[in-house]
Amino acid sequence: MLDINLIREKPDLVKGAMHNLNAEAPIDEILVLDARRRETLKELESLRAERNTVSKEIGRSKDQEERQAKIERMRAVGDRIKTLEAELKTVDSGLSDAMLQVPNLPAPEVPVGPDEEHNVIVREEGQVRAFDFEPVPHWDLGPTLDIIDFERGVKLSGTRFFVLKGLGARLQRALAAWMLDLHLERGYTEVAPPLMVRGEMMVGAAQLPKFEENIFRDAEEDYWFIGTGEIPRTNLHRDEILAPGTLPLSYTTSTPCFRRDKMSAGRDVRGIKRVHQVSKVEMYKHTEPEASASALESMIEDAETVCQALEIPYRLVEMCTGDLGFQAARKYDLELWAPGVEEWLEVSSLSNCTDFQARRANIRYRPEKGAKARFVHTLNGSGLALPRTMIAIMENYQQADGSITVPDVLQPYMGSIDRIA
Repeated sequence: MLDINLIREKPDLVKGAMHNLNAEAPIDEILVLDARRRETLKELESLRAERNTVSKEIGRSKDQEERQAKIERMRAVGDRIKTLEAELKTVDSGLSDAMLQVPNLPAPEVPVGPDEEHNVIVREEGQVRAFDFEPVPHWDLGPTLDIIDFERGVKLSGTRFFVLKGLGARLQRALAAWMLDLHLERGYTEVAPPLMVRGEMMVGAAQLPKFEENIFRDAEEDYWFIGTGEIPRTNLHRDEILAPGTLPLSYTTSTPCFRRDKMSAGRDVRGIKRVHQVSKVEMYKHTEPEASASALESMIEDAETVCQALEIPYRLVEMCTGDLGFQAARKYDLELWAPGVEEWLEVSSLSNCTDFQARRANIRYRPEKGAKARFVHTLNGSGLALPRTMIAIMENYQQADGSITVPDVLQPYMGSIDRIA
């Protein structure tokens, strides 16, 4: 969440940012609640101090009439204190709820624009393959090669589920294992977190209350299924003060992720592009505030390394304010070219969330011994997401005879299998 002092001291700046984000945020309500809270707290503290002072006077008083008068007055003060404490509790709850509805502020460098049409292509890398045949989309390649079974996926779980089988399942496993190893070589620590978390962890990662309708939940136990590995990784250090010299912390995970991913009827319903269960290899960093900008560049480089090693054309796109997302101050997408479906597929969103999540999850660090604790900055990104990377591999490496060549870097993870036929 944002610092209340920022909203209090620079409301016009915050409102201007909300306009650029196309976000409806209750800034005026927050200002009213904040003022009420401070007024209530001021009176409450004054009455508590008065009660403490008079209580001592009552204990020392030898004049029974004066003593009784003070006792009666303190009863009234006590009743007022109880009323104010109840009011403060209500105001605090309302203020907290309102603050959770405010998105992060965009960094000054973020291009201003109302929607995705105003995103900026930073660069394109790699040569788009020239086919001497008509490239086939993955939803035809998979069933023909018997590596994707859509019908049995629907039978098991309903629409937008699928089964990977045979060399399709092995290819995805190989891809995840290779990407994890690549990130380990680049200094990340692997973690295997729970796939279900408590509700407060969702709040800490800025998934609740904003994205509640897209999250699968076990209401009886208050378990929320993660829609991204970012959620448990954010909260690994929840309510902690990290010791001097601890930062940066870099984590990588490989997890299935679950989301309703609501969309317009008929949009992206074919194939495995938009599904309810998505496997991802992801990256996450906790850094000092001054280091987060360079950490984002480093994370982008780590994700690009995956694309380059797979030898698939890709592009880097910076999100404008209107497409930035709720918790990000700056965000880039990496997109792989898929010739069968003839589109760029987002396989990684890489975000600097500054101290937005850290404030919600109360993650701090000490710059040096004895120094005041500060909020960390958090960053996250996929490295890369499946199954869209699978789509790009299948469609870019397809051959005229209907087979798929396995990328060189994955062959050692496939038992030296170099072709799916």
